[in-house]
Amino acid sequence: MKILLIIFTLLWTLHSDSQEIAILKYNGGGDWYANPTALPNLIRFCNENIDTEIELTPKTVEAGSKLIFQYPYLHMTGHGNVFFTEEDAENLRMYLLSGGFLHIDDNYGMEPYLRKELRKVFPEKQLEEIGNDHVIFSQQFEFPQGLPKIHEHDGKRPQALGIFHENRLVLLFTYEADLGDGWEDPEVHNDPEPIRLKALKMGANIIHYAFKN
Repeated sequence: MKILLIIFTLLWTLHSDSQEIAILKYNGGGDWYANPTALPNLIRFCNENIDTEIELTPKTVEAGSKLIFQYPYLHMTGHGNVFFTEEDAENLRMYLLSGGFLHIDDNYGMEPYLRKELRKVFPEKQLEEIGNDHVIFSQQFEFPQGLPKIHEHDGKRPQALGIFHENRLVLLFTYEADLGDGWEDPEVHNDPEPIRLKALKMGANIIHYAFKN
């Protein structure tokens, strides 16, 4: 295990300045490919507003692939079932402990499945709510009230839930917010521009945190 961690840490170091991000492909039948215009729009917004130089087309990587170590930020979304094999879970754990960052945006419906699978990745840790004073809410844009609400579903408040390792946020789960819907092309959901801008600004904060921490 220690040898694997050293190898993966070296791989991460080699790619730590990467200006590419990726979508996480997972098993279980959930639509990991949802919101196809979301990440390209967020990348464009980041490149124009927070001085990133991210490749405009995000890559796609499987949860069990060693290629995840090439990317400082992984994005995961969907509406339904999620399943990690033991190999997937161990690979994701090594990635996150080695400096990677996983942002999971619930597109409505994945939460109960996700919680079960995250116990495979971090059996000793639990998702905890992130306070509004966390730096992720003030990286580039200020969100004094915390995670913005982009779409209504069950009328629940939006929650930013996370897993920490050595005081670093390594996994962010945005729940009941639907940030990804706000990143999509305007005609997809017909959201007012101020709502889309909130989603994009919050997304830029997440990207900035992932790249800098």
